[in-house]
Amino acid sequence: MSKSFEKYHKRRLRSSYISVIISISLVLFLLGSLGLLILNTKKAAKYFKEKTAITLFLKNEVSKENTLSLQASIEAQKFTKSTVFVSKEEAAQIYKKENGEDFMDFLGYNPLQNAIDIYIKEDFVTTEKMTEIENKYKENQFVSSVSYDKPLIGLLAKNVKRISLFILIFSALATLIVMVLINSSIRLSVYAKRFTIKTMQMVGATKRFIRKPFIRGSIRLGIIGAVLALIELAVVIYYLNIYFPEFGIMDNKMELAGLFGSVFLIGILITWLSTFFATQRFLNLRTDELYY
Repeated sequence: MSKSFEKYHKRRLRSSYISVIISISLVLFLLGSLGLLILNTKKAAKYFKEKTAITLFLKNEVSKENTLSLQASIEAQKFTKSTVFVSKEEAAQIYKKENGEDFMDFLGYNPLQNAIDIYIKEDFVTTEKMTEIENKYKENQFVSSVSYDKPLIGLLAKNVKRISLFILIFSALATLIVMVLINSSIRLSVYAKRFTIKTMQMVGATKRFIRKPFIRGSIRLGIIGAVLALIELAVVIYYLNIYFPEFGIMDNKMELAGLFGSVFLIGILITWLSTFFATQRFLNLRTDELYY
């Protein structure tokens, strides 16, 4: 009878440990994912901003030499990330590919103009600075008109700030939830041993002596949970880097190392604190209060 009870008790403890490890790994994975999102919010914003282009449509009489000279002068500007020359023949092919029809068949000529697309650096993608660049090239002798998506610029600037603020608030709330969830899991595992704690206390064991094995065991569970969470996070980063290489998720190794180290330390710190306070609570209870 005693052996079967002992087996049942061990099996229950084992399942309790497994549930604690799974809980810790899942919430730390969530926390690590949020950290990864925060680290890459700026990169994502930069990527989308630097996809914004100002198009300079050139006058038909502008020679190839003048076009190259104008493009070189644009590339030397501090706001320029890169430039692309699009001839009117290339523009016609792009239009045909996108719309499935060749307008030159019924017009008999190509009404499009040669153009230079200017891709702007992130810091200059604001309504004011883009307007300055537009006005600068409107006055150029080789340029007939300047075009860019003005509403998009305003939306980008506004939404990037909103998204950044939302992510920070959400991350703070998620961190609090993570701490509560891990704390609850640890408290449940300690609760299952509350009678053992009280028995040890009654035979003269000090609080520090009683807490020590619980804290050591919980830290071990925290380490295992953190390692599992980091493995899951590494897999996510690996596939994100494959499918979205333009974001350069793995470019900054120091940032990723800091993120991994933070998740690992948080796993240890929260389990240590949770176990300390959980054992302290049961150490301070009277014997008759253990049943509630």
